[in-house]
Amino acid sequence: MTEKQYGIIFDMDNTLLQSRIDFGGMKRAVFEEIVSRGLCAGDLAWQDHTASQLIELARQSGKMTKEAEGVIWEAVERFEREGMREAILEPHVLDMLTDLYDYGYLIILTNNARSAAVEALTRTGIAHYFDHIAGREQMTALKPSPSGILHVLNQYLHVPEERWTFVGDSWIDGKAAQDGGIRFFLYRGDSEEMARRGVRPHVHIRHMSELGGHVRDQEGR
Repeated sequence: MTEKQYGIIFDMDNTLLQSRIDFGGMKRAVFEEIVSRGLCAGDLAWQDHTASQLIELARQSGKMTKEAEGVIWEAVERFEREGMREAILEPHVLDMLTDLYDYGYLIILTNNARSAAVEALTRTGIAHYFDHIAGREQMTALKPSPSGILHVLNQYLHVPEERWTFVGDSWIDGKAAQDGGIRFFLYRGDSEEMARRGVRPHVHIRHMSELGGHVRDQEGR
């Protein structure tokens, strides 16, 4: 089989799938747990952090035990599985994946547990489109860290960085892409939030039906 020469990495929640994950509730649960264990100040503005950032702050306290971290991640995974239970595809995703399937490597990169991601992608009928599915277990640090991006690039060393695109809806996706040295396409998302976080998308798309044209346009430059 001829090796593909391009790669497209997708975030999962609210990029490919319309999930119902209660991210606010997840963050609150993580915050309350780490405060109760003395791993974080009680007056921290937790709403401004992702759940993974809160966990990283707890690690930095130097007092996080493996048992405590395990309990926290179990709580996170409960929110993930509950929110993904009734997830459906974003509009035009199936046609987009069919269009790009032979064009390049299609990859999932999610902060969710890999098992939860595979379960959701299988249930919605699109798991077979992807060459690689990377969850948080494949990263040394979660998005916005570029760790996951670097993990993916290391699986396909014959594809140079300039031939990779990351598609996501959040600033953490854009930051990971930028710091990982690849293009970022914003799907829907909040342009003002991107600017506030210092994220500069190469393209801002509103519908997945637009993605194929933009990917090919960028590669043709």
